[in-house]
Amino acid sequence: MPRPTAWVNDNCIPSVRGLRYRNNPPDALAGVRRRGCIGEPAVYTVRALSPPPLYTVLPFVAMLLTIAMFPLVLPHWWESNRNKSIVAAALGLPVLGMYAARNPLALLHTGEEYVSFLVLLAGLYVISGGVLMRGDLAATPLTNTAFLAVGGVLASFVGTTGASMLLVRPLLQTNSERRRVKHTVIFFIFVVSNIGGMLTPLGDPPLFLGYLQGVPFTWTFRLWRPWAFMLAVLLAAYFAWDSTQYAREGLAALRRDRERREPLRVAGGLNVLWLAGVLAAVAFLREPAREAIIVALAALSLWRTPEAIRRANGFTAYPMIEVAVLFFGIFLTMMPALELLRLRGGELGVREPWQFFWATGVLSSFLDNAPTYLTFLALGQGLGLANEVVGVPHAVLAAISVGAVAMGANTYIGNAPNFMVKAIAEEAGVRMPSFLGYMAYSAAVLIPLFAAVTILFF
Repeated sequence: MPRPTAWVNDNCIPSVRGLRYRNNPPDALAGVRRRGCIGEPAVYTVRALSPPPLYTVLPFVAMLLTIAMFPLVLPHWWESNRNKSIVAAALGLPVLGMYAARNPLALLHTGEEYVSFLVLLAGLYVISGGVLMRGDLAATPLTNTAFLAVGGVLASFVGTTGASMLLVRPLLQTNSERRRVKHTVIFFIFVVSNIGGMLTPLGDPPLFLGYLQGVPFTWTFRLWRPWAFMLAVLLAAYFAWDSTQYAREGLAALRRDRERREPLRVAGGLNVLWLAGVLAAVAFLREPAREAIIVALAALSLWRTPEAIRRANGFTAYPMIEVAVLFFGIFLTMMPALELLRLRGGELGVREPWQFFWATGVLSSFLDNAPTYLTFLALGQGLGLANEVVGVPHAVLAAISVGAVAMGANTYIGNAPNFMVKAIAEEAGVRMPSFLGYMAYSAAVLIPLFAAVTILFF
């Protein structure tokens, strides 16, 4: 059993965020007792806990399997956020009760992370939903590649969801005269909805959860080499593929494309300023000021943006309610799993960066990549490796981060924007591949790319 450890709070106020620990994370500790505070930093004695029973991870496994399988086997039932709430509550509340009795400190810590996570996602969703791009450009391979390149950069700063929602409709409008569009949407999911969001904690939910765990905001800039390599390879592959498809388009389709041109127009441009404010808040502020600023900027966006813009974007509260409900269950049910991994992770035999890259990535392909990221971060922290950043070596954290973000592109369910882009494309008349059909594309394009990333970087 880990030795008891002392926590110190410089402000003499018991606060999870203000506590600094040695040896053990909050979920491994309990029994905080104040020892003194007059004129000196407050000191707390903490009792280390034994690992939770192995069966306590079953709600987490059930939660992830539900998210992965129910959209496929019970699609209509799963569409209702009420039904998602029932599942999240049924699986999450027993764990909440267990930790309320066993370790309320860890429960409070998890609650704070959940609120911060949700505020950022909601803020980015609301603000980016107030920016509308319209236009119909020449649907040439060069134009389409430029769309993907811009989205690949933008995703790191407005999030993969924000960039996807901002660009997918003008891209589809630009290609509305062409018959062969499916491959363009697939590469859009690869580049914009996933791999592009690798450079900042704003880019993808796993990276923001890492930021909440203590990863410095600028640390993700270290990932620029694999990010640039993957984007360059994918953009080159797409340009070659689309050039072949463009040459096979009928003369009538190309004539319609030449006749129907409309320059790009942006409405709701003031929201770009609010997005910059969110970026600054995440980079320079801590909680609760960070969350207060993000909420205020989202409120300004709702107030100042004409409702017609949001209607044109198909903006509704449904996706954010869905995220809030599902992650309520995820954050609660993963607590025992993370605690076990931190305390017993060395028994699994995953130690090298390349192992973390593939293990994180494969699970991120079929499970939600945010909890998968935290799971393998906890595993790395439990190995006793060099403590270079949040308890793991830089190389291990880079492997976990790249695996979680990039391999979310392997399936429709790997990252939230994937299904959203698929649905919007089908609404526009594009015949998208089935779940397994999409995986055939990702296996052919992405698996060789990830093998090259392993050789070059991990």
